[in-house]
Formats: sequence, C-alpha cells, structure tokens
Amino acid sequence: MLSFAVFFPIAAGLLLFLVPEQQRKLRCTLVELTALLTSAVMFYLITGKQGTVEAAFPIVQNLTLTFSLDGTGSLFAGLAAFLWPIATLYGFEYMRHVGRERAFFALYTISYGVTLGIAMAGNLVTLYIFYELLSLSTLPLVMHSSSPEAIRAGRQYMAYTFGGAALALMGIIPVIAWGGGTFVPGGALNAGLFEQNPVLLQVLFLCAALGFGVKAAVMPFHSWLPGAAVAPTPVTALLHAAAVVKAGAFAVIRVTYYTFGAERLFGTVAQAVLICLAALTIVYGAFRAVREHHLKRRLAWSTVSNLSYIIFASSLMTPDGMTGALAHLIFHALVKITLFYCSGAILVQTGKTQIESMRGFRTKMPLVSTVYTIAAMALAGMPLLPPFLSKWTIGNAALASGTPFGMVGLIAMLISAILCAVYVLYPAFFMLFRNPDREEPDMPGDPGLCMKVSLVILALTILLSGLFTNRLLAFIMTQAQM
Repeated sequence: MLSFAVFFPIAAGLLLFLVPEQQRKLRCTLVELTALLTSAVMFYLITGKQGTVEAAFPIVQNLTLTFSLDGTGSLFAGLAAFLWPIATLYGFEYMRHVGRERAFFALYTISYGVTLGIAMAGNLVTLYIFYELLSLSTLPLVMHSSSPEAIRAGRQYMAYTFGGAALALMGIIPVIAWGGGTFVPGGALNAGLFEQNPVLLQVLFLCAALGFGVKAAVMPFHSWLPGAAVAPTPVTALLHAAAVVKAGAFAVIRVTYYTFGAERLFGTVAQAVLICLAALTIVYGAFRAVREHHLKRRLAWSTVSNLSYIIFASSLMTPDGMTGALAHLIFHALVKITLFYCSGAILVQTGKTQIESMRGFRTKMPLVSTVYTIAAMALAGMPLLPPFLSKWTIGNAALASGTPFGMVGLIAMLISAILCAVYVLYPAFFMLFRNPDREEPDMPGDPGLCMKVSLVILALTILLSGLFTNRLLAFIMTQAQM
C-alpha cells in the first residue's frame, strides 16, 4: 500500500500525457480523481498503518528502495495529502488562463507521488532518489511559460538543486557504507564512529544538511527561490511553498535526528555553523521581503526567511526543537499557500503584481482581500492563529537549549517577527484601507468558483487550526516521537 500511494500518481501522471490537449474536462476529472484517491489512501495509511516497512525492490547489492511510515513522515505526507486536492482544484481555473495544461497537470500529478516518496522514504538511498526526482519533475513546471525570465529561473533552479544534491551525496555515501543508511530515531550511526572521527562526521553532516538544505533556500543557496516566482502560481504556491522547499527542510530533519543523531551533534561546531546560517537567512530573507514591492516575490522572500525557522529549530538538536520544526513546517505551508493563492487570484483577475496598485481591492475583491488578511495576520504571528504557536515553540526551545547560538537564533527570530508584520500586513493595508484607484472603475471582482472554494477551505482551515493549536501541537509532539 505504501508503494501504491507513491507510484499510482506517478503512473497516472505519465498516462495524462496521452490525453489530448482539447479534452480538458476529461483531463481535469482524471487529475482530481487521482489526487483524491491518492490522498484517501494516504490518510488510510496514516491512521492505520504507521510502523509499516515495505521494501519495494533492490537497486544494487544491499541498496534497496524502501518505504516506511513513521510519525515524522506521516506529518509531511499528511500535509501533502491535504493540500494537493485543494491545489489541483485551484489550478484548473488558474491554468485556463496560462495554457499548455496537459504537460502541466501531468507533471503536477507526478510531483505528488514523488513528494510522498520523500515523506515515506525508509532509508537515505530512497530519500535521495526521490529528492532528485522532485527536481526533475518540477524543473519543467518552473519553466512552463518558456519566457526568457522563466528559462533563466529554470537554469538557476537546476544549478542549485542539482549542485545541492551532489553535495548531499558526498555526505551520505560514507554514512551508507558505514551502515547508517536506514532511518533510526536517535541516529543510525554507531556512536563509536563519532569518538573515532568527530571532525569527519561533522563535515559529512554539514555536507548532507546543506546539500538537502538547498531546497530549503538556506544561505548562501537561497537565490533560486525568489527567481522561481516566475512559475505559474499553483507551482509557486504548492511546490515552492509547501512541497519542494518543505522536502528540503524535511530531509534536514531526517539526517539530523534519524541518521547522525541529535545528541551526538549537540554542542559541536557543525551545529553552530548550521544555526548561524539559519539565523542569517531568517533576517536576510525578511529584510529582502520588506524591500520587495512585487507581491509574489515578496512572499517568496518571506518563504526564504520562514524556511530557516525550520532549519534553526531542527539544528537546536533537542526534542522541543524538532517539535517546533515540524509544527512550523505544517503551519507555514498552510498559511503561505493561502497567501500565494491570493496573489495568483489577483494576477488572474487584474493582471496586477505591484502592492501599491492593489489599493481598495476590498470593494471589488472582498473574498480575496479577506482571505489574504486572515493569512497575513497568521503569518505575522497573531495569537490564536497556528504560526504563533510554532514560532513560540521554537523560541522556547532556543531558550531551553542553554547555548549562546540558540540565543543568536532567537534574536534573529525577534527581528524577523517585526519585519514580517511589516511586509505581510502592508499589502492588506492597501487592500482594506486605501481608496480604490478612480482610473479603474470596472476592475474585475473575485475569481471563479474553483479558486473561491480553494481559498475558503484554506482560510477556514487556518481559523479552525487556531482554535485547536494546543491539541495540534500535542499531536505533532506525539508523532515526532514515533
């Protein structure tokens, strides 16, 4: 069943290339049914099959493609399973305005299966293979428009992600050779290896963490993400705010807590390096977001900053840090996909991208303006909304770590929190409190039904999650220990 959840959407995506371009209704039906069925299977596995290990097939000698479902993987897989059908529904309306839907939805569906392959990877080999496949399947999506800007963004994305994969491979090959390829809570490597080769193990960890961290846009490997904002909004939102970038953060959590071992890395130079890079990225991404006036690119720079909250939390090497990392991985994905979808709706309806041109949208696009404001307040850390709790958990974990580098990261979070409130609420201010531009009395209203339904579901999920944040955090903590 684990293999089915991975390979069914991949196979369905390949078959979608055979559906003629003009058969739009058939294609949309097949895409949505594939997403719904895969998600249904995934939730069935999460609720009843945790602890399952399934060896799909051997690759060479002792290297096997292995899937397993533990608590950490269930959280990431559940996030993808919840968001993908909603994102697909949104994409139907958005891509009608963009074109070339057959190739787009085929690759979009394939990417779903690949993302689940990362979530349920049972060893480093499987994680690495699907990490590379995610780059290959999403690269054409970034370059979908074939414009010069999209081609440049695709080349940059390819250079960074494939370069990061090569760096990660340098870190994991010795680990696999030493018998640490399988994910084990507390670390798969023998503790004696750290006593014999402490410097080498730290170098290998940094290679693996930074290599996988390229997808999480950790400095100095961050510039591909704002460039990828040129992709269609369904790609930017789901793959570059929820799936691709979260796959990078998820892989860092895997190598930290399930391969090298957090207790063995705690207090090392490698930990200090990763924390400092994450803290620098948190502040730098927030500053760049404040200076950016293109809404979609501002949200992309915000993602750069917020992804390093996850990297910082995981690099604290404590159970509370891991809980905070997983909580922010989920809550940030939920909020950021909503913000991106609002920007996409504005782009489709009005063609506007600059924040200052969105004055008075409350009168013509009340739903989009309302949903954006809810998500913006959540990302800014308003109490009773989900990201507040994940950020609070990370901050407490930093204080409890008792290390000076933990305080460095906490200071970075405080600076970022102030900047976040500025850059994410500023567009809401223009939408809600500025008078409409008199030169555009016939501005279109809210988008069509597919987009509206997606936005309403996401907004309600944010609000309902805020009512049960303590229970959600307790659930995440429990899953992190499984």
